[in-house]
Amino acid sequence: MRKHPLDLFSLIAGGLFTTIAVVYLVAALNDQTVNGRIVIPVTFIGLGLGGLAGAVAAVTRRGRTDREP
Repeated sequence: MRKHPLDLFSLIAGGLFTTIAVVYLVAALNDQTVNGRIVIPVTFIGLGLGGLAGAVAAVTRRGRTDREP
């Protein structure tokens, strides 16, 4: 099986949405509510940080492959 490069943005986005789903599930099981005024901005901040991390990783990876030893 061929190894592929890590897609950091997709990994962070998947983890973030999984965490949000678990928070809502636990809140529903405990008869609690989740404040959407907090969840939505935190989601956007997390996606922004994931995009930034993915971009930095891509630039770093691209810079490494351009150099010849």
